Amino acid sequence: MYEQFFGFRERPFELTVDPRYLVLSDTHREALNNLEYGIAARKGITLLVGEAGSGKTTLVRAAIERQPERVHTIHLHNPTLNRNEFVEILAAKFGLAPAAGCSKAALLLDLEALLDERCRNGESSVLIVDEAQSLPLELLEEIRLLVNIERNDQKLLSVIVAGQPEIAARLNQPELRQLKQRIALRCELKALSLMETTAYVAGRVAAAGGSGAKVFTREAVTLIHEHSHGLPRMINVIADNALLGGFAAGERPVTSRIVREVCADFQLPNETVAAPPAPAPPAADSGPASVLSLDLPPGRKRQAQAGRADTPAPEEPRKVAEAAARPRRFSLFGL
Repeated sequence: MYEQFFGFRERPFELTVDPRYLVLSDTHREALNNLEYGIAARKGITLLVGEAGSGKTTLVRAAIERQPERVHTIHLHNPTLNRNEFVEILAAKFGLAPAAGCSKAALLLDLEALLDERCRNGESSVLIVDEAQSLPLELLEEIRLLVNIERNDQKLLSVIVAGQPEIAARLNQPELRQLKQRIALRCELKALSLMETTAYVAGRVAAAGGSGAKVFTREAVTLIHEHSHGLPRMINVIADNALLGGFAAGERPVTSRIVREVCADFQLPNETVAAPPAPAPPAADSGPASVLSLDLPPGRKRQAQAGRADTPAPEEPRKVAEAAARPRRFSLFGL
């Protein structure tokens, strides 16, 4: 709808998981390296911890697609299964067709034979368990037992356990100590900083064919960061709706006023915005401008503090430009 108005080939802030829109912060890059290593080296269990909307699913898919060999993936994202349903779904997703009355032991033997054959053919098998913080104890135990399928020299099944920070606390429970001992790699995704949010927004805009300086002002990006708390999924939601609002109002670049309206519509709280107002009404954008003016020359600082209108966001940050110059298969991280 707004693509032509802002000069995009496509919408840059969709909520779909698209590796073409992969933009890595330092913590996301470190997590991606851990995931790639865990799959390639068949390390057993890799634990990925991050808040909802931090990009866990996109990062896992990117790690799998970067593997040089063929990777068979099974993605389980329903934490409400019981033990029998878990085994049935596992068998179905691995392509095993159990005969009537087939026991769980027989299914596991067939699974082990399949995994061993794939391993001998130079192929990897990866089980991705999402929403792990909500899994019942019996399913976590089943996952632990699956990791025991191995040869003398390597695991036959790699398991990526992804969950919100509550999973880390659960793993400290005495009944899960055996599962915790089998975690070979652990990585955690952090919320984006203001600089990383700026790079994220600029990266997605560039991937869609646009120019960051012509799409959002500095103050608008600052407000997006504050209200999203640095979570990529919420950044996408706010930015997409702000672009729609800018298109409807005929404003380019999108200003902080439009972002404020979007955040108010979604009832997104922000400590800075929600703070009691000063006795005298502040000048427009004095809050966001004062944050960004830390990197401005003294003269520009005084202008920003005096309440200048939104200033265009800078062109793509240096890190994004350097990353774009390197040959790679993706350009952005989604949710």
